[in-house]
Amino acid sequence: MATTGPRPFTTERLDALPLDPAYAEEMAGVLADPALYAFTGGGPPDPQALRARYARQSAGSPDPDASWGNWVLRVRAEGRLAGYVQATVRGPRAEIAWVVGTPWQGRGYASEAVRGLAAHLASAEGVRGLVAHIHPDHAASAAVAAAAGLAPTGEWEDGERRWAGRP
Repeated sequence: MATTGPRPFTTERLDALPLDPAYAEEMAGVLADPALYAFTGGGPPDPQALRARYARQSAGSPDPDASWGNWVLRVRAEGRLAGYVQATVRGPRAEIAWVVGTPWQGRGYASEAVRGLAAHLASAEGVRGLVAHIHPDHAASAAVAAAAGLAPTGEWEDGERRWAGRP
């Protein structure tokens, strides 16, 4: 990511907006369903904790060899936030993650957002390899990764399978 922070990008139905602490209250609502944490652990954040996290994430990576990109996803037709995508970029490789709030699941937003993220990272950052870590029982995330061109590998980390591919 550039030193000034990530640039916004768009997909057919979504605006990916660079993370800002001002989004914390709305995103706390998006992330409020405890079911979102079934595979990752933890639980819904409160707005104040989320605001502090967003401030840290917006400040950028403390690792000089890595850059962070964090975007909230706005459904253009609704004008509402629905989730987020994120990337940690190290050279030509990015580790990516995504979450779409429960009310917006099943509409293809996650797949659309991750494909858009992959294209954005390839064009804006020169990323040539993508990695995601997915719980083996999380079929929806596996489908999103596959839609973005990632495939499962034989590697595991913290109980999650590594998926890899090219943007």
